[in-house]
Amino acid sequence: MSTQPTPLSRRRFVGAAGLVAGSMITRPLFGQNAASNKLNVALIGVWGRGLAHYDSIAEENVVALCDINEARFPDALKRFPNATTYIDWRKCLDHKGLDAVVVCTPDHTHAFIANWALKRNLHCYCEKPLAITVDEARIVRATWETKKDKLATQVGMQRHANPNFNRVRELIRDGAIGELKAAYAWGNRQIPKPGYFPEEGAPPSGFHYDLWLGPSPFHPYNPAYFSGGAGANCLSWNMFWDFGAGQIGDMGSHTMDLLWNAVDGGLPTSAEAKGDAYNSDVTPVKCESHFDLPANDWRGPISVAWYQGGAMPSSPKKHIDLTQISHGAMFKGTKGFLIADFDSRLILPYGDGADMSYYKPRKKEDMLPDLGHFQKQWFDACRDPSKPTACNFGYSANMIEMMLLGLVAYRTGKKIQYDGKTGTSPDTPEANAFMKKEYRDGWNIDG
Repeated sequence: MSTQPTPLSRRRFVGAAGLVAGSMITRPLFGQNAASNKLNVALIGVWGRGLAHYDSIAEENVVALCDINEARFPDALKRFPNATTYIDWRKCLDHKGLDAVVVCTPDHTHAFIANWALKRNLHCYCEKPLAITVDEARIVRATWETKKDKLATQVGMQRHANPNFNRVRELIRDGAIGELKAAYAWGNRQIPKPGYFPEEGAPPSGFHYDLWLGPSPFHPYNPAYFSGGAGANCLSWNMFWDFGAGQIGDMGSHTMDLLWNAVDGGLPTSAEAKGDAYNSDVTPVKCESHFDLPANDWRGPISVAWYQGGAMPSSPKKHIDLTQISHGAMFKGTKGFLIADFDSRLILPYGDGADMSYYKPRKKEDMLPDLGHFQKQWFDACRDPSKPTACNFGYSANMIEMMLLGLVAYRTGKKIQYDGKTGTSPDTPEANAFMKKEYRDGWNIDG
């Protein structure tokens, strides 16, 4: 397996038939670059979601580009001509003078790159999901705990910047539906796959398939894994157990974020799930997961549920069709319901004559301020780590750990108790095997 970088200048790349070795380009460290006050940034994964970051990282010094597909480099180098290129993210993270990294790789490498980046004292923006197993979420969070005062982190749940997230949080916290008792989130995307694709053809020249597989078990190459466009290529592989977490790691992360932000969620004490018949290759299309969350400093214990692929919570009103909300959340309190999507919300107080006189809305000046540009919030925190980020690795790891625990419960077919301190199920030993996955030889998440 080739794990060497492909450092080259744009001139050498464009002028050669293949990649050739060039001299490393060294940029001044951020702390020494007072004149421009720019960060030295690496983009890992220059296509797909990586394209969405071009404008924001262009405000900084883009010193390194990494992708397993060499065919993606020419266009990326047109935008960032002074960057060094790599095919192996492990080499990229050791680029001299690097300050920060943006991770836009397939889901099964997210936790690896994020954890390696933190261990190298690099600020890290990682696309969602942060992890695809419970164990990965816990490993990244544990590293983050030791670095959180020095490093800025953000998970790419950019819908969090929508002002509606704040409005929903305010309504729940201020008692618009009374005391919170339960919360539900759902997504109706359905992309069934029968199993891993059979071997077909060979990777194109310059496409380093072994590096694409990374830590995951070997599966033979098939172009169907890469058949999607730049904005949807993940839908070709993220439903397979070895490459992703299905809808939980896709739109489920965005939608649960709407709920999680409002309830100040923590690790659950139990989980149970049901859905499609178990397939050892593919995550379920239709599934629902239920969790018990402990009380926190402003609310009592609550139940939380996630529905996907056609599974839905019951509507509080016959004339309200929740299936018309493709990705949404609903909150149940002692005085009513709140239904929301990413852009709007609806309050349904109990009783035909309910007037909500019990609720006093905030004054405009007391409303939570808009988050602003999601990526910029992270860059600002890179310069001053005392500044918060909305979806740091602590917040995001807790959320994805809960959702992934739902997949563990689904695989066992049982309601499982969960010990958040140890990351194990004390009453269902077979569940513990599903908390983690096997990695190929030579791959270590704690590298």
